[in-house]
Amino acid sequence: MPRKVKLILNPMADMGRAWKTANDLRPIAQEFKGELTWSGTVYPTHAIELAKQAAEEGCDLVIAMGGDGTAHEVMNGLMQVPENKRPVMGIVPIGSGNDFAYSVGITQKPAHALAHALTAENISAVDIGLMTDEHGRREYFDNTLGIGFDAVVTIRSHKLPIVKGFLMYLTAVIQTIILNHNPASVKIETDTEAWEGNTLMVTLCNGPREGGGFMLSPESKNNDGRMEYVIVNKVSRAMMFRLVPEFMNGTHMRFKQIRMGEFKKFTLTSDLPLYIHADGEIFTSFGSNLRKVSFEILPQALRVVKG
Repeated sequence: MPRKVKLILNPMADMGRAWKTANDLRPIAQEFKGELTWSGTVYPTHAIELAKQAAEEGCDLVIAMGGDGTAHEVMNGLMQVPENKRPVMGIVPIGSGNDFAYSVGITQKPAHALAHALTAENISAVDIGLMTDEHGRREYFDNTLGIGFDAVVTIRSHKLPIVKGFLMYLTAVIQTIILNHNPASVKIETDTEAWEGNTLMVTLCNGPREGGGFMLSPESKNNDGRMEYVIVNKVSRAMMFRLVPEFMNGTHMRFKQIRMGEFKKFTLTSDLPLYIHADGEIFTSFGSNLRKVSFEILPQALRVVKG
């Protein structure tokens, strides 16, 4: 049982409904026998600072209460702490996608998830991805990182306040197929192979799912010391529409336009600016001129409370 816990809440998660959800969970938190404090985020990247601060204050468990973005920030804060001082991470999924929580088997019921996190009985180490861009900027990711098509989908989904969850991502997918069909000429080098090609989408997968329901890499596990890549080569708009249900069902790998493989290190250079999301958080958006980025996997880098 952890003795000192920090609970980091994103009150704007789930279209602003997270605040009420958190309030309903207070009785569960009050039953905790150790020291528990709450902190709410008030601006982007705030959870990074709060998680790092919690570690420096001696917390042995830091719980992310929000969606994949909140989990991403909390994880990035914890990864800035030396490994021997890094707290365990818990998750209470109350966001739109909750894909990292899905990958570690956490229930979608917030009350059960919080009670489970606070007991911290099932702790296991997971792999974390590290991205370094050509300017030396670094970002960790725990679930998926997308370049090209699905990064634009993420950018567009953030501008859809009316719909939520999987429907929000599906709407953004349709918009992106129609409005942003721009293949890039890329050079890719991994620890085992190198090639060039015209691609619409490159996604690196530490977990099986993104966007709340797209099974991009059904076999991906975040504790096996490697990641998978999923690449959509240049295809028509009609073919992209054809592939959408395949991605939802995890059956896209049977199409010749899809390339999949695994890696421990991965470098990509593009002739077009790179739009990138990390766990659904926008790393570069329209207007960026980033053209080269490298990745590596950090095995067993973070201990998390699993389901």
